[in-house]
Amino acid sequence: AAAACVPVRVCHQEIVRFDLEIKAAVQDIRDCPGPLSALTELNAAVKEKFRHLRGRIQDLEQMAKEQDKESEKQALLREVENHKRQMLSNQAAWRKANLACKIAIDNSEKDQLLQGRDSLRQRKTTKESLAESASNITESLMGISRMMSQQVQQSEETVQTLANSSRTILEANEEFKSMSGTIQLGRKLITKYNRRELTDKLLIFLALALFLATVLYILKKRLFPFL
Repeated sequence: AAAACVPVRVCHQEIVRFDLEIKAAVQDIRDCPGPLSALTELNAAVKEKFRHLRGRIQDLEQMAKEQDKESEKQALLREVENHKRQMLSNQAAWRKANLACKIAIDNSEKDQLLQGRDSLRQRKTTKESLAESASNITESLMGISRMMSQQVQQSEETVQTLANSSRTILEANEEFKSMSGTIQLGRKLITKYNRRELTDKLLIFLALALFLATVLYILKKRLFPFL
């Protein structure tokens, strides 16, 4: 009986260890954020632990049946029943954890889909806003282009006006030069005529003096022949 206590104690310890590991794994399933592949891996690990736990409980039950003392046998069988009830409780918690996890994953996927739709709607709105902005910018650029075209046209007209004014000024300058030459020529002619007039006056005066002298001489000879 002393020799049999060792495997019973070891079996009991392994049952407790698998029970704790299953509880921790069930909590991991409850907290699993997804995806479903991660949940599947966790469930596979829990199934393997349940398999080991069930085997150890069966071993303990077999050991209980092999006990010589009825009291020890009944005590071990009561432990076996407790472990079975605990295993059933863990299985129920496992199913609830799976259900809660699947609901959470479904809700998360729905939220992602809604966010995706919102994102698509936002991208569509953004594209429409960008298209409207691009249209406004294009219209502004076209308006600026028209204004620049008008400015260029006005500049060309201004340049043409300046060119015409320059041409007029040059022509006026040429005419002024021509008139200046004519004026200088007229001035020379007037100066020459003034000189000619002075000479003519001098000649007239001399002729008149000569005429008077001749008249006086003739009168003297006729009136005063004895002088």
